[in-house]
Amino acid sequence: MRLPGGEMLTWSDRPGENADRPLAALAARLVPAGARVLLAGAHDPAVLDALTHARVTCLLRGYRDAATVTGRADQVVVAGSAGLPAGEEYDVVIAGAGLDAIESVEGPRLCWDEILARLAAALRPDGELLLRVPNPLGLHRLVAGDAWYAGRADAEWTVDGVLDTSRPANLDQARVRLATAGLGVVTCFAAYPRMDLTTALLATDQLSWRTTNALFDAVLHDACTSGFAGRFVLADPARLAVDALHAGRAADLAPSWLVLARRTGTSRSTPTPADMGEHVGAHGLPVALVRFGAVGSTVVEVIDGASGWHWRRPEPHARTEPHARPEPHVRAEPHARPEPHARTEPAPAPYASRMVAHRDPAAPDGPVPDGRLLRSLLLDGCLRRDTSRLRHLLRGYTDWLTGQADDGRLTGAVALAGAENLVVAGDRFAVLDPTWRADEPLPVDVVLARTLWRFSADLLTGGYAHPWTSTLDVAGLTVVLGGVAGRDLDRAVVDAAVETEAAVSATVRGLDADGPIRLAADLRAVTPTDPPPGPRSYQQLREAWLRQRDENTRLAAALKWTEELLTSRERALRRAEAKIDLLSGTLGYKAARLAITPARLARRGARAATRRARAIVTRKERT
Repeated sequence: MRLPGGEMLTWSDRPGENADRPLAALAARLVPAGARVLLAGAHDPAVLDALTHARVTCLLRGYRDAATVTGRADQVVVAGSAGLPAGEEYDVVIAGAGLDAIESVEGPRLCWDEILARLAAALRPDGELLLRVPNPLGLHRLVAGDAWYAGRADAEWTVDGVLDTSRPANLDQARVRLATAGLGVVTCFAAYPRMDLTTALLATDQLSWRTTNALFDAVLHDACTSGFAGRFVLADPARLAVDALHAGRAADLAPSWLVLARRTGTSRSTPTPADMGEHVGAHGLPVALVRFGAVGSTVVEVIDGASGWHWRRPEPHARTEPHARPEPHVRAEPHARPEPHARTEPAPAPYASRMVAHRDPAAPDGPVPDGRLLRSLLLDGCLRRDTSRLRHLLRGYTDWLTGQADDGRLTGAVALAGAENLVVAGDRFAVLDPTWRADEPLPVDVVLARTLWRFSADLLTGGYAHPWTSTLDVAGLTVVLGGVAGRDLDRAVVDAAVETEAAVSATVRGLDADGPIRLAADLRAVTPTDPPPGPRSYQQLREAWLRQRDENTRLAAALKWTEELLTSRERALRRAEAKIDLLSGTLGYKAARLAITPARLARRGARAATRRARAIVTRKERT
């Protein structure tokens, strides 16, 4: 560890564990074996783990952060950007936390361009810089419940926004400043869902023109839903990200960008067209890097090959070669592909005997289906009240399920794929991510009802407009959608689908044996007036409150009508009682009572004589 001055002794920038695994996978792919790497700023420990095949120098401003990485890197420098070792050059410089995480308050203050110039000067000719650029108008800012300009935390001693003209405010400005520093942009990735959490890196040029791509749709929705779960936001970030994708603006709304730039060797004041970016596939880089599942899950790449997009699980060190390199700064071939690694089965859950699904360790693999996401098409049909389109989609899905079934039952990934995991291209359906597979065959009606129930719950709790009556509950709308799909689903089938959903969710979450029971109870309790799960969106909470108000108004009107009906019936009963009381005091009524009395007494006597005769006959028969 070196302390040349400017260190912050009690400060720490250390991010959370597994907060940037896609960056670690990208760094492992970019860095060749034996290369000299400068890791500028505090990063997710997974990034350092991915660079064990390289010679790493860590530049940190916080002494506490440096103490945690000492022994894991070849050299640790505790200082600001002014503390860069003089005369040392690197093959790759990684500033995945941005340039603000390099500047120290204990040393000379430098502007954004000056820090960038120092990092660029530390690169060898044809060296590469991987830099994170924050977006002051990103998704995280648009949905934040707290104003960014009102922050008074210790880490917010600098103004990070469009008010600071010394920093790039958009991706084009960042490209211009990189070109000015002698760096030509190779490619850019949009990092979602937050500045402090990256679970998806998506190529910006692909985001701009593949606006209906099912993969981007699903990845953005899942990343923003899980990334903002439990947080109070102004609007649903997943809905906003998907809408931005369909408008071709998902790259513009990314919370941050990861820019890969290469040193050109000469500095120029204005960028050339070659510096403004190239296609992702031209350099063998992934189109997308996505962290699948919970924290610590594997990062999966999407490669743009000759036959289209396909899944690929990267090696821990994708650019590592077994032979020695003549010079550390010589790069590997960009198209070099490692050998497939051995896959192991996942550890069984504590209640493995009751598991209804398992995760395939080899998935996802193979080609990525091209088309649109079924969930988006169904939502679009509901918002447009296009019942013919909905009927076509749902009946096509039902026919596809029937064609995949064996003796009326479905297995594998098809049995668990919902509308959020199905790709539609014309009249063809395909599973986007076949990772989870059913252990036991499921009836076609149960699989259909489970998909429709999940979509109905999202439709009602999300407050989406649809062409059916507003008094339907989730199970009722599921039955209606089943009819649109051409199947007569009753509530018993829907209840079986809810139990299947609870069992599958418990398996995915790794819950104990009582988990499916609790989840099933919670799922059955979902009502149209509930807010959707995930982020606590003010917009969606207000919509839920409006639905509750309308429901209370309807119930109050029904209660008022019932009270009025009871009041009218009570009044009619009182009038009838008054008439009876009035008639009971007349002479005719009394005479009628006297005439009827002998007849009543005679009838009672006849009944008693009949009972005695029957008793005598019964005793004689017994004797």
